[in-house]
Amino acid sequence: MEHTIICGETTEELKKMKDGSVDLIFADPPYWMRTEGVLKRVEGTEYRGCSDSWDHFDSLEEYEKFTESWLAECYRVLKTNGSFWVIGGMQCIYTIGAIMQRLGFWIVNDVVWHKKNPTPNFLGTRLNNSHETLIWATKSRRSRYTFHYKTAKELNLDTVDEEAFEKGKRKQLGSVWKIPVCQGNERMKDEAGGKLHSTQKPEELLYRIIAISSNPGDVVLDPFGGTMTTAAMAKKLGRSSVMIEIDPRFCELGRKRVERTEFEDSPVARAAFDKKPRKVTMSEMIGAGYFTAGESFCLRDGQSAATLLPDGKLLFGGEVMDMHSCAAKARGSAAQRLNGFDVWYVLRDGKPVSVSEIRDAYRASLEEL
Repeated sequence: MEHTIICGETTEELKKMKDGSVDLIFADPPYWMRTEGVLKRVEGTEYRGCSDSWDHFDSLEEYEKFTESWLAECYRVLKTNGSFWVIGGMQCIYTIGAIMQRLGFWIVNDVVWHKKNPTPNFLGTRLNNSHETLIWATKSRRSRYTFHYKTAKELNLDTVDEEAFEKGKRKQLGSVWKIPVCQGNERMKDEAGGKLHSTQKPEELLYRIIAISSNPGDVVLDPFGGTMTTAAMAKKLGRSSVMIEIDPRFCELGRKRVERTEFEDSPVARAAFDKKPRKVTMSEMIGAGYFTAGESFCLRDGQSAATLLPDGKLLFGGEVMDMHSCAAKARGSAAQRLNGFDVWYVLRDGKPVSVSEIRDAYRASLEEL
C-alpha cells in the first residue's frame, strides 16, 4: 500500500490530482469557530480552544468561497461509486452541507459523534457542546457506494447485553457514535508537551469510517491531513492514502506517525463479515457426499416431511418441488417460498441437524482446497 503526504494548500494540490482517482474521502476542514472574548475555566485559567491561524476567516462569504473551492475539487477526484465523509461543528456543518448539495453530492447519512468526555461549558451560558456532526455522501443518488453493513455491526460496541455480545449478536450500527475525544498516548504532543494539533480526531472514529466505507487496497484521501490520523488508520486497515497538509511541521511529524503504524490483518480489515458466501447447490453437495439421495428432510421437531431426490429436489405429498417451495408447503405458510436452509433438517446420529449447518461445513471444505 502507498501512503503519500503532500505538503501544500488544499485546493491547489487537489487540482493536480486526476479525476475519479480516490475511493474514499474524509475531510476535517477549518470550522471557523467565531469565538469572541476570553473563555475562562472554572479555576480561572484561559481556555483557548482552536485559535490557529488556519481557522480564521474575515466573513461568511470568504468561508463559503473557500469551502466551495475544496469541495468542488473533492467531488471531481472522487470515483463515481466512492464515498465522501466530512466532519464539522455547529458553526460550519450546515454551511458545508448546503454547498455540498449545490455541487451535486447525495447525502446518505448524517452521523452524530457523541463525545464521551467533552469540554465543559465553563460559563454555563448554554448547553454543553458534546457532539460534532459528520455527513456521509456520494457523487449522486445512483452511486453504488461501499457499505460493509455486517462489519459496521461488529464495530458497534454499544450493542446489547454482555452475554449476547459474546455470542456475536450485534445491533445494527446507528447514526449516534459514542467515542471519546482524542486523549492519552494517542494525543500527539509538541516539544513543550502540549497538544500538537488542537482538533486531532480519535483513531476509533477514522477506523470505523474507513472500515465500513472502503475495501482493502482502496485509496483514501484526506485534504486536511493534520496529524495524519486518517493515513495511520488507512495503513492499519490495508488501504492506501493521500494526505494534503499545509503545515510542514504536521507533515513531518505525521509522516513519522504513519511509518510507525503497522497493518493489522483482521476480519474487519478484510471486510470478511460482508463477504458473500460461495453459492452451492443441493445436487453439488449430494455429489460430494454431504447429503444422500433418498434420505428424509424433516422440520425442527424431527418429524419426516420430504424425501431428497438425486437432483436436489424434494418429494413431498407425491409432488416434486424445489426445497424452498417445499419448505413453505411443509410449514403451511401463506408465502409461496421460504428459505429452505432455514427450515430443513436431516438426521445425523439420530439427531436433527440443520441443512444450513451442513452447507457451511461443505463451504469450509472448499476454502481449504
